[in-house]
Amino acid sequence: MNDGPIVRWEDVHKTFDGNPVLCGVTLNVRRGETLVILGRSGCGKTVLMKTLVGLEIPDSGSIRVNGRDVVGDGEAMRYARTLCAMVFQNSALFDSMTVAGNLALSAIENTHTPIPQIIERIESLLGRVGMPGAGDLKPAALSGGMRRRVGLARALAQEPDIMLYDEPTTGLDPITADSINELILQMHRDHDVTSVVVTHDLVSARKIGNRVAMLHEGEIVFEGTMDALFESDNPIVRRFVRGEAEEEPLPTHDPAEQ
Repeated sequence: MNDGPIVRWEDVHKTFDGNPVLCGVTLNVRRGETLVILGRSGCGKTVLMKTLVGLEIPDSGSIRVNGRDVVGDGEAMRYARTLCAMVFQNSALFDSMTVAGNLALSAIENTHTPIPQIIERIESLLGRVGMPGAGDLKPAALSGGMRRRVGLARALAQEPDIMLYDEPTTGLDPITADSINELILQMHRDHDVTSVVVTHDLVSARKIGNRVAMLHEGEIVFEGTMDALFESDNPIVRRFVRGEAEEEPLPTHDPAEQ
């Protein structure tokens, strides 16, 4: 087992159509922690996380998982994917399939597990996320919170070392959002996984995070504890924490125009 960080992004750059999204990001994820990546919408949080599993390819830099650089190395990327499971913001469920079908798909396609064992496993997973007996439902019949729970159950089915959460509470009412936070904490306790959570929800971040990193315009502008985040003197961090829009500069007038 590598004694270093389980994940390390180092000087990672990414542009889309000439627009820089990640500008030399260097960030470690410590084994066993829950790291929250904060920032405004569109700041590159999800792009950064997706580079870990090859859903986005960086233009330059390295991404090490247990010390192995996955950038440009297909075998290393396949190894990283065996360690990671991702819970997508929209849950990414197949609407034509039942909940049970969504959970069983990977096992049916990639293993030789007997069907009765797969069914038993599905029932166990749904019980863990508070949805026993929901296997016959279609995704269209589920609320937003229920879809997130199914997405979490599907990720758990992979028995990952690293859980990746993309905006897990976005669009949910406060009570449902808190139930998802509680599930994330439970998964961390019960399964001893390392978690990376992308969000702009400060309530969620404070509850589930051991450590936080903040992205702004493609760069890490803060890294530390939640308490330190709220005490930061960095004006970018202070505006984000307070929910304040940036001050617009006063218009300037040419005296000759008056």
